[in-house]
Amino acid sequence: MPKKLKVAVAQAHTLANNSETLCALKNTTREASEAGIHLILFPEAYLSGYPRTCTFGAAVGARNARGREQFLQYFHSAVDLGDTPAGGGDDWVERRLPVAKGKTYRGDGIREELEIIARETGVFVITGLVERSGGSLYCAVLYICPRLGCVGKRRKVMPTGSERLIWAQGSPSTLRAITTTIAGVGLTLAAAICWENYMPLLRHSLYSQNVNLYLAPTADAKDTWLPLMRTVAAEGRTVVLSANQCIKRKSLPWWVRGEPPKAMDGEEITTDKHTSTARLRRKSTITKTEDDHEITWPPADTRSSKPGVSTGMAADGLNHVNKPRSARDVISGDDVQYRKPQSTTRRLSVSTNMDEHHESKWPLADNQSQLEGAFKTRSSPSPSQDDGGEEFVSRGGSCIIGAMGEVLAGPLWDVEHGGLLVAEVDFEDCERGRLDLDVAGSYSRNDAFKLNVEGLDLSPPP
Repeated sequence: MPKKLKVAVAQAHTLANNSETLCALKNTTREASEAGIHLILFPEAYLSGYPRTCTFGAAVGARNARGREQFLQYFHSAVDLGDTPAGGGDDWVERRLPVAKGKTYRGDGIREELEIIARETGVFVITGLVERSGGSLYCAVLYICPRLGCVGKRRKVMPTGSERLIWAQGSPSTLRAITTTIAGVGLTLAAAICWENYMPLLRHSLYSQNVNLYLAPTADAKDTWLPLMRTVAAEGRTVVLSANQCIKRKSLPWWVRGEPPKAMDGEEITTDKHTSTARLRRKSTITKTEDDHEITWPPADTRSSKPGVSTGMAADGLNHVNKPRSARDVISGDDVQYRKPQSTTRRLSVSTNMDEHHESKWPLADNQSQLEGAFKTRSSPSPSQDDGGEEFVSRGGSCIIGAMGEVLAGPLWDVEHGGLLVAEVDFEDCERGRLDLDVAGSYSRNDAFKLNVEGLDLSPPP
């Protein structure tokens, strides 16, 4: 008798807050249930969000105050699952960790809400999220069974590139596979998050556990992702589900986009370069460097009375506090020197932050709509500055791959809302494929090549 299940990946993007995103996840899961779907995968960092294009004010050897405010917003949006920084493992799964007096559960309740969604719909849910534990954030994946609730969680062991600034490294022990039975079909499932799939030894640690359902939530929307997923499926003789967010720039969080403050009647508004906070601005002077970057200077009397005001932009793109200088003084960075040209008086204006932390000046708007138009310049890089936020910053590319490497559904591109890929999969194909390839068994030469992972039992789970 064929061992078939109907599986799905949701190409959904994070909404304004966790409440809205949870509501969307619930609606999508209900639709999946009505369509007879047994299991559904949501993208990497779906809850809390993937802060694409955000620099967090960081350069090598320097961070700025605005970036710290961005991280504060991101930290507050993260999910508190009630786990410990080291990871409670089975104690967390089985709810054996101590609960604060007067409370019935640990964390912010999102774990419990997800368990209710799975139970009410009868769908096995796997979702990516950003987890807050102690003072750090972790990119994580939750496995939620409709019968047993949360049966496992793993944290990304190797954040990629700039992710390493904002996400801590998870323990490799969380790579342990999960076993479950759905509609009479036995599954051994595990997740490799985004570019963990480019780590051959990590992939092999999952193959060694005999996974037949390999989950790959991701943020990679490049056309090289599909060939990688097909390779994983063919290499591991495993069904692969990969879900990515499809999102336009306008749908990114306000603190990533660098939205302007609301203008008050008759006031001149400026956005602080670092924290995006509103303040009144006095008349100022403006000069240009040799590289055609603008530097705004307070009036001479202000500089002399307030020596703590930042008056220059160094070559690293960050503000440095300088004492009052004459027009002939040199503004010095770490590696580059700029000589201050002659200054000109600047009329009242609106100020906003450019891509590399340079300040751009705009004439004072006559009304709020003009003011908002002045802030179309974004704080994040973009090939176009006047597309109204319609540019895709991630085009998706979600897919479902069969156990022999064949594409069963997708890739799905440029579908921002309602993207749901569905396929009926015969999991006996995984066993059929082992006739000629079992990279963790008959095709492994494990007498000569051995893999050990700290804290992880590589034998197939019971």
